[in-house]
Amino acid sequence: MSALKIKKGSSKHSAYNLRPNFSDVTETHTIAVLVENEPGVLARVIGLFSGRGYNIESLTVAEVDHQGHLSRITIVTKGTPQVIEQIKAQLGRIVPVRKVNDLTVEGPSVERELALFKVEGSGEKRVEALRLADIFRAQVVDSTLESFVFQLTGTPDKIDAFADLMRPLGLIEVARTGVAALARGA
Repeated sequence: MSALKIKKGSSKHSAYNLRPNFSDVTETHTIAVLVENEPGVLARVIGLFSGRGYNIESLTVAEVDHQGHLSRITIVTKGTPQVIEQIKAQLGRIVPVRKVNDLTVEGPSVERELALFKVEGSGEKRVEALRLADIFRAQVVDSTLESFVFQLTGTPDKIDAFADLMRPLGLIEVARTGVAALARGA
């Protein structure tokens, strides 16, 4: 029998192993998937995420090659490095998937999102909303005596910042396209 006893309720972990477990750190990744444009492909991609409990932060889909019948799906998701690798591997195994690119790790990329903001207000709040829209380079795409609809293109952070500033000024509704992204360079 061992002479060393551990007191009830004391930790069995070493005090020397205080480094955080980096495999538990979640990261946001932008993944671009080139697929054959055929019925059911998007459902299969979404099914991969929902079936395994992965969350999709943003999703955009559009045909990018009409003659080749290819579509591009851009997905922003969060997960540990192991989960992200698993997502990419599983996406690559879906039959109509031609190519999977993790734009977050492959180098610099350009990400943009389009958003529409409906803001109601009068007097000083209306003037302030127009002033802030000018600073953010948002365009007025509709105007009534009671409200504006602003159009803004930019990074998701810019869209979030504009929404935060518009809330106290009478933000009624927001519509966002989701992230569209491309790798920079050749």
